[in-house]
Amino acid sequence: MLSFFLRKRQKPPPPPTVSVAEGYLPIESAHSLLAAEHRRQLLDRIWQYTALSHAQFTQLYLNPIHRYAEQVQQLPASETHHHAYLGGMLDHGLELVACSLKLRQSYLLPTGAAPEDQAAQTDAWSAGIAYGALLHDIGKISVDLLVERQDGRLWHPWHGPLDQPYRFRYVKGRDYHLHGAAAGLLYTHILDGPILDWLSGFPSLWAGLLYVLAGQYERAGVLGELVIQADRISTAQNIGGNPSKALQAPIHSLQHHLISGLRHLVQHELKLNQPGAAGWLTQDALWLVSKTATDKLRAYLLAQSIEGIPSSNIAVFDELQSHGLVESTPEGKAIWTALVAQGNWQQSFTFLRLQPALIWGNDDRPEAFSGTVSVAADDHSTNAPASSMAGSTRSTQSPSQSDPLAMEDNDYLGTLLDMFEMAEPETRDAPSASALEASTPPSDNPGQGFLNWVKEGIQSHKLIINDSKAKIHTVCGSVFLVTPGIFQRYVQEFPDISMGADYEGEEWRWVQKQFEKLKTHKKRDDGLNIWLCQVEGPRKRAKLKGYLLENSALFFEAGSMPADNPFLKLEK
Repeated sequence: MLSFFLRKRQKPPPPPTVSVAEGYLPIESAHSLLAAEHRRQLLDRIWQYTALSHAQFTQLYLNPIHRYAEQVQQLPASETHHHAYLGGMLDHGLELVACSLKLRQSYLLPTGAAPEDQAAQTDAWSAGIAYGALLHDIGKISVDLLVERQDGRLWHPWHGPLDQPYRFRYVKGRDYHLHGAAAGLLYTHILDGPILDWLSGFPSLWAGLLYVLAGQYERAGVLGELVIQADRISTAQNIGGNPSKALQAPIHSLQHHLISGLRHLVQHELKLNQPGAAGWLTQDALWLVSKTATDKLRAYLLAQSIEGIPSSNIAVFDELQSHGLVESTPEGKAIWTALVAQGNWQQSFTFLRLQPALIWGNDDRPEAFSGTVSVAADDHSTNAPASSMAGSTRSTQSPSQSDPLAMEDNDYLGTLLDMFEMAEPETRDAPSASALEASTPPSDNPGQGFLNWVKEGIQSHKLIINDSKAKIHTVCGSVFLVTPGIFQRYVQEFPDISMGADYEGEEWRWVQKQFEKLKTHKKRDDGLNIWLCQVEGPRKRAKLKGYLLENSALFFEAGSMPADNPFLKLEK
């Protein structure tokens, strides 16, 4: 395990607000910057998603991330929008890498290639997507900020990392789209020659990455889509559905113009809460008919002679979503499909969903719609990509429990990491048929063979640790093996082990019994083998059953055992 994963986990202090007072910020090493608890969690998550050895992970991921950290130091990711605090740029970069790698697991790349070619290019595509995500906003430190050294000279990031204390301020009247093209000034400072040489050997991946680094996402194919989607998730989670953050946007920014336009339309032009209206206000959301509202929004902004207005509705949807002004569906889309009903009247529409406070703030708002607005499944929009939801309908009179934007700011990191933990791919737990046929138990002693398999799986990252789907955790300085999951996983991989007829159909029980015979686990005070762990995540509680092994040397080299899972508590 990496050294900074092993330090005692402490709750990180709240991020400081951006300050450009007379004081200067100190230069910090990459190790110091990445030692914060929430960043260690993100790095650990990234490593799990790559399934690489320590040496490979260090070369392909950790070294570029260290160079990125040294370059961005404690600079924020924006002035008043997302991650607008000291260290926000580093947090945003790490979140984007983790999000993009999680999303990447649902894709076989390159699209349309033979399975053997996709398998051969797996690591390259994962790395390329991660690099595009990490460098997504790095151009901001070149064109959005003026950074002054303590000796009074301006610092330009293309000269290399800062070498003395610094302070910064934002450029007034800056072009809010320029940073997308400025990444080309810096990415060779983060990605070294061997990495670029390696990636250039995969033409479709190389083209997509270069387009992303040039800010041309529309040409970058699936790589660009994954980076944009990861950016939406990170941005929306950081904003946390808090309209007050969105309302602090600089007066000349596109974000500010979009908010002003939406407020004008809703308060002065659009009818609400009646047949033929363009919007419906419920207790928890404002639902605007997507095409009507967007057409009028674009027309209003153009009439105000505002520059940079997107030329299509789909582009407007993307801007509204990327700035956190509309709430995303559980699948990450901007457009919701919902059924409006009142009495005997009902009609289905495609909607943009907004928080009412974004329009009315603390002012009195109109009365809520007396009917219902219910999100419908399998009813897709014709204006833009819409998504279906499990189940037939769900009323929107109460906040959605699955809506990440409904969470409080102080649960931000937990919510973000919880998103990563959803639905791990089955391929991680179910080896292929050919792999099963080739598998043989790793020892003549069945119990010892199981322990050897666990150790090899941990060291190769084939078996993940301390994840919500993991079968292995660390708690109270000991190793906790979840039963029956870890034993079921073992017999999936070795289906031909011989066992007594008493265990026919329940082979995992036989393996578990052979493991118990080794007496490597700790028994409870009442003599029973199985321990209980309470799991307390950001929004859910559960219990795990398993075996407790106090001798960590069975699985880990000295000093390499990860810190305890903070979400698990052993029941005495």
